[in-house]
Amino acid sequence: MSQAIAPGARIGIVGGGQLGLMAALAARAMGYRVGVLDPDPCCAARPLADLFVAAPFDDVGGALELARRCAVITAEIEKVPYPVLAAMAEKAPVRPSPEVLRIVQDRLRQKQWLARHAFPTGPYHAAKSAAQLATALTRLGGDCFIKAAAGGYDGRGQIRVGPGAADAISLWRELGATACVVERALPLRAEISVLAARRPSGEIAIFPPALNHHRRRILDWAVLPAPIHPDLLDRARAIALAMANTFHLEGLLAIEMFIRSDRTLLVNELAPRPHNSYHASEIACQTSQFEQLIRAICNLPLGGTGIVRPAAIKNLFGQRWAKSEDPPFDHSLRDPQVKLRLYGKRPLRPDRKMGHLLAAGDSPRDALARVERAAGAANKSVFP
Repeated sequence: MSQAIAPGARIGIVGGGQLGLMAALAARAMGYRVGVLDPDPCCAARPLADLFVAAPFDDVGGALELARRCAVITAEIEKVPYPVLAAMAEKAPVRPSPEVLRIVQDRLRQKQWLARHAFPTGPYHAAKSAAQLATALTRLGGDCFIKAAAGGYDGRGQIRVGPGAADAISLWRELGATACVVERALPLRAEISVLAARRPSGEIAIFPPALNHHRRRILDWAVLPAPIHPDLLDRARAIALAMANTFHLEGLLAIEMFIRSDRTLLVNELAPRPHNSYHASEIACQTSQFEQLIRAICNLPLGGTGIVRPAAIKNLFGQRWAKSEDPPFDHSLRDPQVKLRLYGKRPLRPDRKMGHLLAAGDSPRDALARVERAAGAANKSVFP
């Protein structure tokens, strides 16, 4: 069995964005040193790193420089090529494993894995040409989402097509003439996510589901715990538990799920890393997702995942900075339950996540109302 990696060792993080920043903060608080690899020398996690490697994610040399000097490696993003991950694994444990990351980083491969292991998914077809895309749209009834198999995040690399005739050639070109997954649009009640943690010893901890709300196909807010029926909680937990064991997961796995109108659950997509929808775990849960990541990859006993108090997050996007390089947030913090988290990312651009607001409340609805008021948004939440 793998030995625990004790504080004082260096943890390597591939990716220095906000997830890398918050993972590094958790690692530092637990007494670990931190190494970061990122192509941007001014990335968010840079100030927390005692070892920094400025290199593209496909640079094997840079990846090996990080791996040789770290006790364990984790990744905050999925787009690291498999050969790079496999090379790093020769020098230090990579958690989650390169194979888990290989499956998840390609939507088609991910769908095939889910189907092979009998996890519930909606109807879909693969398309590797404009002709195959036209066939897929016809077979699925035309009302579909088209998603690039590789890449794409926060709504990028995706196209929504309504019912009726569609120009498959134009759609194929718009998506970059690349392999894609075509999914039938379904009537949905809500979207939730479930976060599973598993360490090399086999111990597993499942966080309560979060309820998610998207705007322009980007996560706008999330609340913990999701106010859904106990039967759905049990089913979501069972799926997450089975998936963590099937993957032989070492680290974190976020599972996005749809609740259909008939209250059945479908798996949407997977993320083998901390997840935006669980930022509220910082104050909602006994253990934050970032501390749990460090515990899991270092093979330490996992922390409790119970709800201490309901909480919600509201993402802050680049357009908020359109009129000022440093927008005033004093009004957001008038409510003593509200906290501000900024990532220090540059450059500023619309729909780029620059930070989030975080609030506790007496109920999930109260927590969401507080964080939306702090953001200056009207609370129009609709809970399932």
